Amino acid sequence: MIKISPSILQADFTNLKEVIEKLESAGSDFIHLDVMDGNFVDTITFGPKMVADIRKITRLPLDVHLMILNPERHIKAFADAGADIITVHQEAANDLIKCLESIKEMGIKCSVSIKPSTSIDTLKNVLSIVDMILIMTVEPGKGGQSLIKEALEKIRDLKQIKEENGYSYDLQVDGGIKAHNKNLVVSAGANIIVAGSAITGSDDYKKAIAGLKGE
Repeated sequence: MIKISPSILQADFTNLKEVIEKLESAGSDFIHLDVMDGNFVDTITFGPKMVADIRKITRLPLDVHLMILNPERHIKAFADAGADIITVHQEAANDLIKCLESIKEMGIKCSVSIKPSTSIDTLKNVLSIVDMILIMTVEPGKGGQSLIKEALEKIRDLKQIKEENGYSYDLQVDGGIKAHNKNLVVSAGANIIVAGSAITGSDDYKKAIAGLKGE
């Protein structure tokens, strides 16, 4: 079953409570929170307080994607704020194994992400640890990009590695995914789709989410 994790990045923050309530009633499986520090990526978004405030208004799992340098310095703050899943970037962590293990020690799910240009070989030492792998299908930090099809091979390879070794990680994809191309990532092996404007930019959240799920 395909699960959907809508990103609120393009939502109207002056009306965020209503947006999240609509996402919840429309069949979202998670709420995806893109945290950017202006260093790892150019954009700056928000920090733990926003996560804590959103935690108060939804029962959905909070899927927190840290696009920040030295994420290990901030794990506890986001865990305390109410994150259910924390994703860190392979390219940003000083000690990836230690960082992922510290997330697990907080009693929440740990996830690792890689940019389109990063090889999955960089993840070989953490595949038995992670609960989820987020494959970026666009360059992180910039909205409105088209899906980079070369990333599909990474999804296929990670699915094969998972099956051959009995690993249990979810395969999440993020970037440029809409109803018309979601079958590309699903057929490659992804089981969680992150989508932003394809949902929050729609007049009908329920229809948009159903379209991504293939319902």
